[in-house]
Amino acid sequence: MEKKLSKKALTKSFHNWYYRHLTCFSQEHMQTFGYLCAMLPLVEELYDNEDDKAKAMNTYTAFFNTEPQLGTVVVGITAGLEEARANGAEDVDEEAINGLRAGLMGPIAGIGDSLVVGTVIPILLGIAMGMSTGGSPLGAIFYIIVWNLFAYFGMRFMYFKGYQLGGKAVDFLIGAQGEALRDSISMLGGIVIGAVSATWVSVTTSLQLLNEEGEPYLVLQDKLNDVFPGLLTAVFIIICWFLMAKKKMSPIKVMLILVVVAFLGVLVGFFNPGLAY
Repeated sequence: MEKKLSKKALTKSFHNWYYRHLTCFSQEHMQTFGYLCAMLPLVEELYDNEDDKAKAMNTYTAFFNTEPQLGTVVVGITAGLEEARANGAEDVDEEAINGLRAGLMGPIAGIGDSLVVGTVIPILLGIAMGMSTGGSPLGAIFYIIVWNLFAYFGMRFMYFKGYQLGGKAVDFLIGAQGEALRDSISMLGGIVIGAVSATWVSVTTSLQLLNEEGEPYLVLQDKLNDVFPGLLTAVFIIICWFLMAKKKMSPIKVMLILVVVAFLGVLVGFFNPGLAY
């Protein structure tokens, strides 16, 4: 009799991944234990023998790490493969499943980071910051609600679509279409981040040179605006990008560097925070 995963088991598997994909997260294992949590209800339903269950679960102890939202499709695909293996499919074994997982997690991470981290999140944060003008809490409420709805239903769709498509999803994700999609999304992500930076980041200088009467005869910011409006903002953004992308600094370290630069800038009079005491 052919074994078929129930909707209940698949839903539980998805929820395990959604809530627990970062279970026991470490540099050594990353999302491995989260993957094990996701596969547990499926293996429990497909196999009766405890040794078969242990053998099936051992497949998913290999290292795994990808972008968790879009990466849900990989969990869905392997759910379908595990179902096929339980039904005796000769071409589906531990090596085939782990080969597929290893082959997909890199491309999926590239697409997911560009689409989710580089495009969707900046757009939602840009809208939320606009709604937070004047200290309104609506921006935070908007982001929390919309992001969680997007993440939950988007991940659920990807899980079940991966289960339904199986190997067909692989051809799309790592083939020519997937490559074109990654390039397009990367470009869109760069445009969105650039737009958000230009809208919400503003760096100006208060440096002035005074004459003998104490009146300014050179206002540096005015000169910069005549030559290149927004030059200091662009320089600071490029420096931050360089430190994180090329020097592999963490965002926290970059923020600490900016704090030091701001402090020294105010101290020497290059920046003016506009505070009144």
